[in-house]
Amino acid sequence: MNASEVRIRVLYIDDEQHNLQAFFAGFRRKYEIYTVDNVTDGMHILNEKEIHVIVADQRMPKTTGVEFFHIIRKAHPEPIRILLTGYADLEVVIDSINKGEVFRYIKKPWDDHELTTAIQNAYELYQTRKQLKNKIEELEKTNDELNRFVYSLSHDLRSPLANILGILNLAQMQEPTGEISLYLDMIESCVTKMDSFIHKTIEYYKGIRLDDITEEIDFEKMFSDSIELCHMQNPQIAFEKTVYQPVPFCSDAFRLSVILNNLVSNAVKYQRMDEKHPKVVLKADVTEKEAVILIEDNGVGIIEDHLNKIFQIFFRSTDFKNGLGIGLYIVKEALTRIGGEIYVKSEFGKGTAFTMIIPNRSKQP
Repeated sequence: MNASEVRIRVLYIDDEQHNLQAFFAGFRRKYEIYTVDNVTDGMHILNEKEIHVIVADQRMPKTTGVEFFHIIRKAHPEPIRILLTGYADLEVVIDSINKGEVFRYIKKPWDDHELTTAIQNAYELYQTRKQLKNKIEELEKTNDELNRFVYSLSHDLRSPLANILGILNLAQMQEPTGEISLYLDMIESCVTKMDSFIHKTIEYYKGIRLDDITEEIDFEKMFSDSIELCHMQNPQIAFEKTVYQPVPFCSDAFRLSVILNNLVSNAVKYQRMDEKHPKVVLKADVTEKEAVILIEDNGVGIIEDHLNKIFQIFFRSTDFKNGLGIGLYIVKEALTRIGGEIYVKSEFGKGTAFTMIIPNRSKQP
């Protein structure tokens, strides 16, 4: 049976039997009608059947219609709710509409045409919401599968790239000359860039997929680890490290290390060729509330027009060093996951400073 052949299923709850009988007689040819005179039976029907529209009388001795809608809303949010009410209950009805518990209200005694129109509109809304929910679930599933595929592909590609780099190293040990040496250098540069891109992709995947794990952070060690990892890119750079951490600081160690490694790597990578004293400054000021982290360099800098775009994926503010345009995007994503904020100041030709504010998750007495 397709969607056009499905009969609209309506649950009507009212404590007066003659109203139940009149509703059933008036609408049974148009809809699949279920009538009950109490909340318990109404819940039983909702648990057993896919109900599209619920119509309830407001004035009932044990439970009002609004109270019934409030009771069922969490367990059964999908059915669209219509309330039958008199003028005396309008304030309650308006409040319920504002809270999203009622789609429409119909004044008693009801008009068959008005109620039919309301049920039809309610069913259309039910179908729209259901279709939207299904689309969201499909997109989430597709996105999850795509992420898994990209991660698996990226992970598998790193092994053959490592083999290629190993073979290149062996070839270069043979001391090739002329154009052959130039070609080998070009191949090595391309393979290294591809390996870096794959590594960033894996970092991004882990950043969005892994659960948050709160650990105690030692900024002295974390800064030292980042410096050691990035210093080999340019041994001429001087690192200045300052840490003030009088209280424990807790956060997601993996994501924080990803953030620092990317920012320090960029600070090293985007140095000016003519700078006689290249340097990178790392500072951390920790309180019980937060950590303020500064990563500053005296490199090429960023032009002002690009400052509001640098965290976009694949955006490159300069062609210098052929950046991938993904590192700062990963930084922003990781910071969002740990509840941090980032600010950037830069002057083209003079350097860049990134300031991060990261909440302290340490549970202090």
